[in-house]
Amino acid sequence: MSDFFHFDGIDEAKIRREKDKARKLRKSRWWQQKLAIGICYYCGRLFGPKNLTMDHIVPLARGGRSTKDNLVACCKDCNNKKKMLLPIEWEEYMKSLNK
Repeated sequence: MSDFFHFDGIDEAKIRREKDKARKLRKSRWWQQKLAIGICYYCGRLFGPKNLTMDHIVPLARGGRSTKDNLVACCKDCNNKKKMLLPIEWEEYMKSLNK
């Protein structure tokens, strides 16, 4: 079994292909530029490139894909907290912190 949270109906072979695409995109100029900007997509704070990770806005296990419009640079803290949440779920989580 893989190291991701598995939802019924998600093809593990498809997830592996999408992870391979993400690994290739990490080597691209596009991704290097994202890292150079240094802003976490979720919290908006500034970080050095080594402190940013690649995150799927819509997680692979929830049907997301490794495309430029679904991949963002984010800090490790936000990435760890977000895990498998969809954007609306993440937004609700962030609102709950501000209460």
